[in-house]
Amino acid sequence: MDAKLKENRWDKEFEKEIYEGWKNNHAFTEGKKVFSIDTPPPYVNAPIHIGHATVYTIMDMIARYKRMKGFSVLFPLGLDRNGLPIEMAAEKRFGISIHDTEREKFVEYCKKILEETSTESIDSFLKLGISFNSWKAGNKIGDVYLTDSEEYRTLTQDTFIDLWNKGLIYEDDRVNNYCPGCRTTIADAEIDYKEAPTLFNDVYFTVKETNEKIIIGTTRPELICSCSMVVFNPEDERYKHLEGKTAVTPLFSKEVPIIAHPSADKEKGTGLMMMCSFGDQTDIRFFREQNIKPIISINQDGTMNEKAGFLKGLAVKAARKKIIEELQSSGLLVKQQTITHRTPICERSKHEIEFISQKEYYLKQVDFREKMLEFAEKLNFFDDRSRQILIDWINTVSTDWPLTRRRYYATEVPLWHCKCGKDIVPEKGSYHQPWKEKRKCSCGGEAAGDERVFDTWFDSSTSPLYIMKWGKGKFFSKNFPCTLRPQGKEIVRNWLYYTLLKCYHLTGEQIFRNVWIHYHVTDEKGYKMSKSKGNVIDPHEIIEKHGAEPFRLWVATEGNIAKTDLRCSFERIEGASKTLTKLWNVARFISMFHEKKCEHPKDLDKWIINELNDLIRLAESCYEKYDFHTPAVAAKHFLWETFASHYLELVKPRAYDGDESALHTLNYCLDNLLKILAPITPFITHKIFMNLRGEQIHEEKFPATAPQEEVTFKTEELVQLNSAIWKAKKDVGLSLKAEIKELTMPEKFRSIEGDLLRAHSIKKIGYGEMEIKL
Repeated sequence: MDAKLKENRWDKEFEKEIYEGWKNNHAFTEGKKVFSIDTPPPYVNAPIHIGHATVYTIMDMIARYKRMKGFSVLFPLGLDRNGLPIEMAAEKRFGISIHDTEREKFVEYCKKILEETSTESIDSFLKLGISFNSWKAGNKIGDVYLTDSEEYRTLTQDTFIDLWNKGLIYEDDRVNNYCPGCRTTIADAEIDYKEAPTLFNDVYFTVKETNEKIIIGTTRPELICSCSMVVFNPEDERYKHLEGKTAVTPLFSKEVPIIAHPSADKEKGTGLMMMCSFGDQTDIRFFREQNIKPIISINQDGTMNEKAGFLKGLAVKAARKKIIEELQSSGLLVKQQTITHRTPICERSKHEIEFISQKEYYLKQVDFREKMLEFAEKLNFFDDRSRQILIDWINTVSTDWPLTRRRYYATEVPLWHCKCGKDIVPEKGSYHQPWKEKRKCSCGGEAAGDERVFDTWFDSSTSPLYIMKWGKGKFFSKNFPCTLRPQGKEIVRNWLYYTLLKCYHLTGEQIFRNVWIHYHVTDEKGYKMSKSKGNVIDPHEIIEKHGAEPFRLWVATEGNIAKTDLRCSFERIEGASKTLTKLWNVARFISMFHEKKCEHPKDLDKWIINELNDLIRLAESCYEKYDFHTPAVAAKHFLWETFASHYLELVKPRAYDGDESALHTLNYCLDNLLKILAPITPFITHKIFMNLRGEQIHEEKFPATAPQEEVTFKTEELVQLNSAIWKAKKDVGLSLKAEIKELTMPEKFRSIEGDLLRAHSIKKIGYGEMEIKL
């Protein structure tokens, strides 16, 4: 008998022909049911990493499954090409600095970086079999959306104009997080923390009225110049006599009041605190509460200014070292100890955060915390435990969102300002670069364009509005809300939260139905991958060595990334190849037999169809919850154990005889197993199904279950029977094909007696207590 599958084994080289043929297959065509996926647009300043490869592969599984369920799947590929990562890559690549490069020239350098990297990212996704609606132009950018395109930036500016007209945006000069490395304001959501050793310095202050020496502990002695008050806890008996007196600061001899205030911790340091502008968020809150005018002593470039006196011109850390030396030489340093300090840093540049006052635009969010908490409760989270990440973040929101940044490569703020005090807001629908052009004001004067740009999350939070064609006809209202937001847990606090907030302001509704939050991909020891640790695995290496299909199967079988991190290694991925080989071998065997119809299958065939029904039900139930791990593991077990080890071994004689029930069941099981696996392993299932049926499996409907049939035995009972027979032969050194003189077995197996006789070479069968005579 000739097999329809001619090749002896599955080969990764088959993949290229397949993915090249898919380039034009996934264009979005609106149907009755739209399933929309707001895919996270990755930055393109570096090739995609193993984390990208993993989570976009799972998104693809979702898209492929939903197509099989009859949905028109909106699955766009966007590339994020705005913001600091692009600028920093340009600075590193061309040896320039944004601070001494003319703006237009700097923008050109950023564009050069983007030209070099965007195509590489797209090529990687194509090779992984990701079925975005975006391959019409092959490896070129094609209809991929780009966040720095004129169309996308126009929409971002339109959202600002709407929010401005709604009165939700205002300008204010206030203290904000400031990154000296990036030289721009950053939001709380852009801050990370590191545990760093630092010196805790006990320093002498003097009480003016009594000349008493008091000791204050600080990690920021360079900010003594900006001290405006000394506080102690109202319950601290040691210092109640200081209430209302005046402290004189060391070296600067500035007089500041001493008051009781709960900000001071009796157990921390000496119990006395100097309140400076600004060492941390506690200082900021205190100054606002007390209505104290801050003394800003740090410049935007991270150096000390004239308010710092003899420290002027020094970088913060150098100033800290200098003032400690001066305190020591003046006899004002009591003692020092090294402590571990939780230090806020910029999540991108890793510079330590400072706090300075600048004029920025803000979007109102504090007044809408309750609405955001309501959304957090209403959203469908997969896994539900991720809901708490969003709730915890919303509960920390204490200031409005600073929208503007003092950088270059991002969407510009569409405003012009006239000396008469009027702000000019343009009409929606066009892309504006105010820093390049001036406008006439109604007063007759000339208005200067705003030179600031938006926080990159203000751009990114536009994504569901962009893909759903907000403001461009009926598609948005017909298909609102967006079905699914898939994203990482580390950006719940910014991308998910800011998108919910901004889109609520614009639409009055919750923008998503479902949110799928994923964890991380780590190395095989559980450590987060990083270049510095040398444990990064390049997905290109995996594709070159093993092909995409073993990687995709590993992604599904390794674990549920919505609940835990996935540990990655070449060995684990290579192991997935064995299952592909098994699937190919099973399919090749079945391809020798013509498919036949049979309305009344025999009992052994009824049993395996029932088992397949259970797998179909499990797969559908889990796929609906974006869980591909549980069905993948179950399908692997079904293939290796239930189907290949037991059913195939028993049914082969009937198959070779041309038995209609056997041939119908073999082909029925293969077709449906391929359909179950198609979202997970699209390449091998495509090739097998095309060779055997001449059809595109990814255009097939997801399998429905057949009627459940009554059989007299359970799966575990049949497995035990087969295993006992094989063991009996093996124990005495016989071949598994060796003859059995007599088998006594339970009555429940009578209906499959013929299959057992031929498969195990049994001469005689009886019924009763289990007994094997060789």
